[in-house]
Amino acid sequence: MVPLAASTCRVTYSPAYTLVPTYECFNRCTYCNFRAAPGKSPWLSLTTAREKLEALQNQGVIEILILSGEVHPRSPRRASWFQQIYELCRLALEMGFLPHTNAGPLSLAEMEQLKPVNVSMGLMLEQLTPTLQATVHRHAPSKFPALRLQQLAQAGKLKIPFTTGLLLGIGETASDRRETLQAIAQIHRQFGHIQEVILQPYHPGSQETFGGHAFGSQDLIELVAIARDLLPPEITLQIPPNLVSGSVLTACLNAGARDLGGIGPQDEVNPDYPHPNYTELTKQLEPHAWQLTPRLPVYPQYDEWLPAALQRHVESHRRQLRGRA
Repeated sequence: MVPLAASTCRVTYSPAYTLVPTYECFNRCTYCNFRAAPGKSPWLSLTTAREKLEALQNQGVIEILILSGEVHPRSPRRASWFQQIYELCRLALEMGFLPHTNAGPLSLAEMEQLKPVNVSMGLMLEQLTPTLQATVHRHAPSKFPALRLQQLAQAGKLKIPFTTGLLLGIGETASDRRETLQAIAQIHRQFGHIQEVILQPYHPGSQETFGGHAFGSQDLIELVAIARDLLPPEITLQIPPNLVSGSVLTACLNAGARDLGGIGPQDEVNPDYPHPNYTELTKQLEPHAWQLTPRLPVYPQYDEWLPAALQRHVESHRRQLRGRA
């Protein structure tokens, strides 16, 4: 366990808002509460996106998470889908926000095209064990572990600051979790690009078909300590405060977690579990000597990896955060 210092310790979060280009997805993961069938979800227009972003200006939002369902790589609609994601990122930048895209596995060329309009990107590794391809991922071609690992490697080759993570309680074993953490550690040692690892406990939702039990609180606390031991120290551990609260939240922080992820109006992946707001989180944390501190969706050690135009956007936001401190 990482001991809690006698003085106040910082726990960070990203003031964020999620834009969903489309909920349609060719995967059918049984635990999913996000997906719509292909053709059943209208695509977000740039006009509507602009209206949403205009309403967010001067509201303290920094990160725009572009979170999309997946169009099949061989679909004739793939190019239009990808162009929509690119245009949403560019729009968010033009309006003063910092984009972070998570849109499932992308080709190397697609990631290369998105790099100039994203300060960071992400993809959950979830679990490496292939046994899940016979259960929760039976109808989810893009959840093959080798494909997810390839995505992490591509991000490293392109020097894209990256967030990944584990989904916990979907049929994996304790040994599987350690193996997934070790794989993340290994790929980070090769490229040095993974800034955060999310430990996301499964919670039942109203749209899924999986019907499992919520991941155990004590198991999560223990896994935080294990992850902190297995991962390089420069990788920040993140836990979602809408799925982890109260004494479990502070126990996870004491065990080594240091970030609460993007906090916005709604968790699109877990819509049945609203995010607590800043005031609610502060009330939870301050009695336990934790100070809630905003951050950018790119960590400072990666600023120099960004194209010059993005570096200027990032530095402007860093100055603003320093002014609010």
